[in-house]
Amino acid sequence: MPTASDRRIALLGTGIMGSHMARRLAQGGFRVTVWNRSADMAAKLTQFGVKIAGSPSSACADADVVIAMLSNGPVVEEVLFSPDHTGKPPAEAMVAGSVLVVMSSIPVETCQSQAPRLAARGIHYIDAPVSGGEPGARDGTLAIMAGGDAGVVDGIADVFAAMGRVTHIGPVGTGQMTKLANQIIVGATMVAVAEALHFAARGGADPAAVRKALMGGFADSRILNIHGERMVERNFVPGGPAEYQLKDLRTAKALAAASGMHFTLLDCLVGMFGDMIDRFGTGLDVAGILQEVERRSGGVQAGKFSAKVST
Repeated sequence: MPTASDRRIALLGTGIMGSHMARRLAQGGFRVTVWNRSADMAAKLTQFGVKIAGSPSSACADADVVIAMLSNGPVVEEVLFSPDHTGKPPAEAMVAGSVLVVMSSIPVETCQSQAPRLAARGIHYIDAPVSGGEPGARDGTLAIMAGGDAGVVDGIADVFAAMGRVTHIGPVGTGQMTKLANQIIVGATMVAVAEALHFAARGGADPAAVRKALMGGFADSRILNIHGERMVERNFVPGGPAEYQLKDLRTAKALAAASGMHFTLLDCLVGMFGDMIDRFGTGLDVAGILQEVERRSGGVQAGKFSAKVST
């Protein structure tokens, strides 16, 4: 069994989540190389011994495990399978026997298209999207939902352990299916918390006290705890950008429709998060759905707001 120091990890994408994941891998003893479109966003990782690659193909060239933590399916497809400035696609730079772990939230059909192309080169493919947001990435407590060969998932258990708790779901694509199920629950709970706090506030209750009273009861959840606090403080600086939530909800809706399923709540969530972003713009945390709840309730007509950073 290889030790952490024997593992060479390449991580593509050092945004809000990827930077914490790279740091935790490096602190876990792995040899980590990262690539990001904006190199300055990755530079702070050098203090943890992380190497910065000039191209995704050079990051992948000698890696045992390549992790993609990019924004969406088209970006994952482009970065992996299009030639970079070296003239070579990163997927062709990967060595036979290595493992590609796509931890981005991307469509099921994208995973199922990519896996056989890599298998033809002797490369294992695991789709392993995550839940837990920035706090989970920072603390190494992400819920990781893995689709692909169970033996391959077990073989890189130490890599997953540095970032959180992994559960093998089934074949390629089932990790993404599980993440979509997660996003339906998250979206619904986010709206429920926003509506409940706004409802109580309009009735004269202190929303901070309402949140505190509900914690520990049947209405408690991580969303009430973390995002409920953001709503009370009107802190909409993104830990989990709302546009990513909407992307996943739309993906779930399209997949459901293709399978002949129709879900009333899912349709409602797509509409609410879509209207929120249309009216209040991108770059907001999912807790910003409070503003759309306020608008629809006929209560506070939120216009341009000044995001407050909690201390």
